[in-house]
Amino acid sequence: MSEIARLFGARAGAYASFRPAYPAELFAWLAEHSPARQRALDIACGNGQASRPLLAYFEQVLACDASVEQLTASQELQGIELFAADAEALPLAASSLDLIVVAQALHWFATPAFFAEVRRLLKPGGLFCAWCYSLMRIDPALDAVIDEFYSNTLNGYWPQGRASVDAGYRDLQAPFSLIQLPPFAIGVEWSFEHLLGYLRTWSAVQRWERQHGHDPVTELTPTLRHAWGDLNQPRFVRWPLHFLAGFPTH
Repeated sequence: MSEIARLFGARAGAYASFRPAYPAELFAWLAEHSPARQRALDIACGNGQASRPLLAYFEQVLACDASVEQLTASQELQGIELFAADAEALPLAASSLDLIVVAQALHWFATPAFFAEVRRLLKPGGLFCAWCYSLMRIDPALDAVIDEFYSNTLNGYWPQGRASVDAGYRDLQAPFSLIQLPPFAIGVEWSFEHLLGYLRTWSAVQRWERQHGHDPVTELTPTLRHAWGDLNQPRFVRWPLHFLAGFPTH
């Protein structure tokens, strides 16, 4: 198992509880632009945040992850065919999928071997869509605290590949006919405790904690609390989504 799979598997329950959901409009768009609505696959599915919405549009939804812990963490994956697999070697028939999605994970395995596997699996005209989100935006005071934590405290602790998220996937090359998506974004109302839970799902936080023996989010909490203000009031949190999408040539 890769380090990435171990990191996310170790906190699979927290990942299921604290990661934000993607906008419903995104999945309607994906279904509309897929050549058919028979089979869709969510690669590196985690707890199924991108898998579940596809059930409303596709006859069959498959989802895979390298972490068995992630696959078993969610109780809301009924109707989805789950399996553990490496993203570069999937046990599926060639030309068998209408849609492949990768949500907040492509940066861990954006290799020529992976894109060759995508080309093998998609039907002619099949759609590939990967997306990511980087730092949240709340308000200037909170953004400054979180940006400092991200860029300085956690500097050197992000696994290789995270820089592609900060670049909005503009640095990734895919041998596809690329397309542009509408400007979708995640928007949620969160409590202060939910914010803390989300920060603890960051892979760099887990690596920092393993090296130093204590939780860096706990150290940051008083500063975050001061910037948040009234802890009884939820705050609106927003993440713009960035995409790498297109139709692989056969």
